[in-house]
Amino acid sequence: MRLEGSMVAIVTPMKEGAVDHPALRELVEWQLAEGTDGIIPCGTTGEAATLTAGERREVVKTVVGQVRGRAAVIAGAGSNATREAIEGVQAARELGADAALVVTPYYNKPTQEGLYRHYQAIWEAVRFPVVAYNVPSRTAVDLLPETVARLVRTGAVVGIKEATASMDRQIQLVELCGPDGLAYLTGDDFTVLPYLACGGHGVISVVANVAPRAMKELVVAARGGDAAGALRRQVALAELNRMMFVETNPGPVKAAVALLGRAGPELRLPLAPVSDASLARIRAAMERFGLALAPARA
Repeated sequence: MRLEGSMVAIVTPMKEGAVDHPALRELVEWQLAEGTDGIIPCGTTGEAATLTAGERREVVKTVVGQVRGRAAVIAGAGSNATREAIEGVQAARELGADAALVVTPYYNKPTQEGLYRHYQAIWEAVRFPVVAYNVPSRTAVDLLPETVARLVRTGAVVGIKEATASMDRQIQLVELCGPDGLAYLTGDDFTVLPYLACGGHGVISVVANVAPRAMKELVVAARGGDAAGALRRQVALAELNRMMFVETNPGPVKAAVALLGRAGPELRLPLAPVSDASLARIRAAMERFGLALAPARA
């Protein structure tokens, strides 16, 4: 399964404190119908940090079972404890995912040598495809291109989700790892066009939770050499992209999914629902983009 194209970091629907698996299955099916190339459960947007290990397993199981080989499944499996990350990657393999998304260890602030050893230990223990997830704004640590290149040489990572919004970073990765040395995936919806122009293969998207076809069309245009069409689509998505981060992710995108009537807006503490002011801005942006909102409940 190639790790490329328009992928969604799917939300984890919740109802009365528990994972809403029927809603999750419906979301996955809608994503596939809209052309999404990959489903990423249990990422940041999927509230992995506040799911138990058992809940994460069940979410991945539901997604894999619903996808049935029709798209790539990259299961979130990271932890700031290497042993726990190994267990998460083992679970992803056992449950039938195509790869595991492993975030850099947060809070610990390991050195580059520590990061190298973390991913290398996972590879040696599980021998399963790993996509490294580099998001310094959340983890307080940055996986540098030189370290990625070391990991590519050993086979410890097959891809990287870069959420640094730096095109210079992407060029450095291509310089050190080669244009097809690994799957290059941006984690920033607002950089899709420039990232793909710099050798990227796809996006792991937040906004695709509410506008999957629009994101797919942007990626197809950018990868197909239609620069003008891709720019038009990137600009059209700009406001909606901003609204997905008007408050801490995934609060806004869960509110947006609820406005579409596809799942409830429930979050798990310490995340709180978006404010009324933010919700109004999200609704307005969705209406301007042309999304069909569900009727308001009485």
